[in-house]
Amino acid sequence: MNRKEFLASSLLGYFGLSFGSNKITSFSKSQIKKINGPFAIATWNVPKATQVAFDFLSKKHTALDAIENGCNVEERDISNSSVGLGGLPDRTGSVTLDACIMDHKGNCGSVVYLKDITQAISVARKVMERTPHVMLAGDGAKEFAISEGFKTEELLSDNAKKKYEEWKKTSNYKPIINIENHDTIGMLAIDINGNISGGCTTSGLAYKMKGRVGDSPIIGSGLFVDNAVGGAVATGLGEEVVKTVGSFLIVELMRQGMNPQQACEEAISRIAKNTNKNIKDFQVGFIAINKKGEVGAHAIHKHFNFTITSEDKTENIKASYYLKH
Repeated sequence: MNRKEFLASSLLGYFGLSFGSNKITSFSKSQIKKINGPFAIATWNVPKATQVAFDFLSKKHTALDAIENGCNVEERDISNSSVGLGGLPDRTGSVTLDACIMDHKGNCGSVVYLKDITQAISVARKVMERTPHVMLAGDGAKEFAISEGFKTEELLSDNAKKKYEEWKKTSNYKPIINIENHDTIGMLAIDINGNISGGCTTSGLAYKMKGRVGDSPIIGSGLFVDNAVGGAVATGLGEEVVKTVGSFLIVELMRQGMNPQQACEEAISRIAKNTNKNIKDFQVGFIAINKKGEVGAHAIHKHFNFTITSEDKTENIKASYYLKH
């Protein structure tokens, strides 16, 4: 089942985990789930990505290596219309990518408005490791990527181009909740040494204004990791995540004693209470982990889901949600 099919068929339910079944599972929000040993967790139904990430972890690679290679899976998947190759374009027909990555030492790298390079998360890692900067944008990001050996290619797939041509007939711009126009791939991992890294990668809102950048490449909004505490990543309408610096907020709440589930719930609650928009019109979802291996996830609307791969198994899980429809 692909992500869109899952979203269309998902049932009401609370956030849950059960490593004894292949079915989508659920449990009470008050229950805490702790995973022993290395694992990878990512937004949405991306079992291939988390499996690749875990394969790196199981071979004693770093969490950073796991994040990069796991996210690469989705970036190369032409059927994924919100990440990398095959991503839906902006209003001018250009596919532009945003990504960031952060390691357990607090190092981070980011690219925004990157064109013609599929593996944006890998370019972000090169920014982190090979430059004195955190973020490169536009032509500068592309030129740097080429200098590092990345090959250019056309990112607008035939399917994405067809959808874009259809969209131009009305040019009606409205984010659609839980549909593949704004579901960033965010991933977190804990390696064999207990170190945490994270990453985000996306083509952003479909048919966005030229130059628009959301939360995904912004450290503290789309992603934040503090190896002494934990990490968090966001998906959904980036403008609303940026306003609360959502991922940083979750990590700080965990530092103050909340578990990952409580911290995600508080972050969503703040967005819901502070926004000047109708929360029924947009979606935001968070996932988080702490140093103990505990996990949490929460969203505004139902149908947000995430994937975990550990030594036990890979499982897709429904998140709890704020609005009770």
